[in-house]
Amino acid sequence: MIAIICACFAVLLVAGVPIAIILGITTALSLTLFTSTPLHIIAQQLFNALDKFVLLAVPFFILAGSIMTHGGIARRLIAFVNALVGWFPGGLGMAGILGCIFFAAISGSSPATVVAIGSIMIPALIKAGYEEKFSLGLITVSGSLGIVIPPSIPMILYCLVMNVSVAEMFMAGVIPGMLIGCALIAFTYIIAKRCNWRIEKKASLTDIVTAGKQGFWALLLPLVVLGGIYSGLFTPTEAAAVSVVYALFIELFVYKEFTCREITSICRQAAVLSASLLFILACAMTFLWLLTAEQVPQQLADIIINHIHSPWMFLLCVNLLFLILGCFMDDVSAMLILAPLFYETLNRYEIDLVHFGIVMILNIQMGMLTPPFGLNLFVASGLTKRPLVTIARGVLPFLGIMLLCLILVTYIPSISLFLPNLLLR
Repeated sequence: MIAIICACFAVLLVAGVPIAIILGITTALSLTLFTSTPLHIIAQQLFNALDKFVLLAVPFFILAGSIMTHGGIARRLIAFVNALVGWFPGGLGMAGILGCIFFAAISGSSPATVVAIGSIMIPALIKAGYEEKFSLGLITVSGSLGIVIPPSIPMILYCLVMNVSVAEMFMAGVIPGMLIGCALIAFTYIIAKRCNWRIEKKASLTDIVTAGKQGFWALLLPLVVLGGIYSGLFTPTEAAAVSVVYALFIELFVYKEFTCREITSICRQAAVLSASLLFILACAMTFLWLLTAEQVPQQLADIIINHIHSPWMFLLCVNLLFLILGCFMDDVSAMLILAPLFYETLNRYEIDLVHFGIVMILNIQMGMLTPPFGLNLFVASGLTKRPLVTIARGVLPFLGIMLLCLILVTYIPSISLFLPNLLLR
């Protein structure tokens, strides 16, 4: 059965069939050939996969990100952080990184972060004398923090398929996200000093206070969303709904850079993206139901334990597997398929599921930055009208930093587990 599943999956993947359809066809074929289960069970499993309250957070966070992308929140965030750090060597680049971190803590979406921050910062960086390739790469990579800094949509999906606490996963992503942000800031500072890029005039205290006042409502949103989750005031799903209401209110009645006419098109875009993600999830959960029923995870765990005796070597193999798969398929789909298959193996190696989840998220982040299926590369290319090859070349120097951070988080579990262990366990 396993051989037939792998062969069917590989053939359809090479043929360019969408991943959700591949999962559905493979499940139906396996049920027909190896079981007596009627095919209408697939429809039932598709419904059961989506019948989860926590999944409401996905369309809500996507909608909130879309609202803020079209409004004035991103511009005010950038103005504030630029007033704080713009006078350092590479300060404008640092402002772009910090802007991505703040926006990531609001939207939970990597592409939305690239669009919202990149549309403002990339032209500003180039105009200020920064090299175009560096500017494109910096914002494209910094935008990928949208899935590491909580709230994160892929984190919610991982928690669903692995039965992990969303609050723990969100908290575990804070330090790794800050680690990557600090590494990018340090790299920007070094390159700016070496290239002697122009330094902006140091902002006065009055300028900083003014920028802070203008961006106050935007800066308050991450505190409302994450503070509400960690304090137990509301669940992650309720936090997503709060973020939509808050963002819509601020854009319509405070900043007034957003009109009611735009709501229809924004909701339509968010609905399409949400539907595509949830359809993939439903098909993946149905496929995993089949594999679990046939005890494939247990068989896979036996094979892995017999050939790989160290949990650290297992994590290395997982990282290499995802880096390779990122060149052939969407890494979010790969996570939804493979992470539950490793569940039994993780238990035998006594690897923390939250720590493994953060490792998966960082692999997805790398996958969004590597061709030919790097989503952020396509988003940045469409945003700037630059060829995909140009974006990829700009991203290339930053991949070493991302890889180093991935290795540190993989082999030092306390980086991701410190906050959950301190506050929630």
